[in-house]
Amino acid sequence: MAVEAWVSAGDVAAKRSLADVAYERIRDRLLMLDIKPGGLLHDDELAKDLGIGRTPVREALKRLELDRLVVSYPRRGTFATRVEVTDLAFISEIRMQLEPLAASRAARVATASAREQLRSVMRAVEAFDANAASVVETLRLDASVHRGIYAAAANPHLEDVLIRYDNLATRIWCMVLDRLPDLTRHVHEHVDLLRAVIDGDEAGAANLARIHVGGFEHAVREALFAA
Repeated sequence: MAVEAWVSAGDVAAKRSLADVAYERIRDRLLMLDIKPGGLLHDDELAKDLGIGRTPVREALKRLELDRLVVSYPRRGTFATRVEVTDLAFISEIRMQLEPLAASRAARVATASAREQLRSVMRAVEAFDANAASVVETLRLDASVHRGIYAAAANPHLEDVLIRYDNLATRIWCMVLDRLPDLTRHVHEHVDLLRAVIDGDEAGAANLARIHVGGFEHAVREALFAA
């Protein structure tokens, strides 16, 4: 009985791991708009393309619906949610409150190992050449900064909410990435934010996070209306 229970638990863990892989890969395609907003997602085609069974793909799609990246309709199927310009104001309003909270909390409570991880991210940002980098590389670096701060804040509920809204912001960012005039500055302003968190400067970290979110919204709006 004990052996059977262990095997059963192992099967569940394996299935969960495949679901996580499916979730991350489909999420990245949605964020980078490789799956177009409004596009239909076929679970059998995704499973074949990813080399993963349909069950993990279906589990991943359920998680992505909670993240508001896909929406399912009875007898119609699952679709990538549309990217609406009006969502930018709503998303920024939430991030303007929560990003400074996460940054100041991270500055206060981050462990020594978390601060060392942020130092590693900061060095990567300092060495990053936005002009030579691909879209994927730029998005991954940006995500590593934000995810690192969220994790360092050590509040899993805050981290969960911020990841969801950062994902939604990333989709809007991808719409205008090739039209942003000063992408290098946007990427490298993360350095001061990371340094403030690492140094334990709560007020400074909160202020820089607020400026960063505001600057992001302003830059995206300018790019959208200039199109």
